[in-house]
Amino acid sequence: MDTVIVAFENAALNRQFSDLLERTETARCLTCRSGDQVRRLVSKQTVYCAVCSPRLPDGPAEWLFQDLPPTCSLLLVGPQHTLDACASQDVFKLTTPLRREEAVSTVRLLLQFGHRMERIIRPRRTPLEQELVDRAKQLLMDRDGLTEEEAHRVLQKRSMDAGARLSQTARQLLAES
Repeated sequence: MDTVIVAFENAALNRQFSDLLERTETARCLTCRSGDQVRRLVSKQTVYCAVCSPRLPDGPAEWLFQDLPPTCSLLLVGPQHTLDACASQDVFKLTTPLRREEAVSTVRLLLQFGHRMERIIRPRRTPLEQELVDRAKQLLMDRDGLTEEEAHRVLQKRSMDAGARLSQTARQLLAES
């Protein structure tokens, strides 16, 4: 289950929002009451969404957005007039009063967005893994007279059949020869 940070200065709001997300099995929640606490929590673990009020004791919540990793969305929850003070187009906002279904569906959507962003941002292979794949392709090209594209497809098919990563299949192929 994904982790969401819930940060409202008001302890009762923290409890209500985190109880809602946990009761609906949307996310496991970590609660805090300041932007600095959010920054510390985000630096220690993977978090795809932080939900907070537009203003925290240590400043506007939109300041927090700049310190979040690119895979973590910021969702501000509050009255329309306080949300209007946030000029950032990259911060998500929900006005109060809030329907429970709206809160849950928005957080679920932001969690999905975080997972997709992670796949885009995360490097596909390390340089060492890429070297293994390249060496395995070269082996197939030399041994079986394949083009690079054909060697890649053979390696890819073998990887899919084994349910393994391409770099693992390449390592195995090199070890077998």
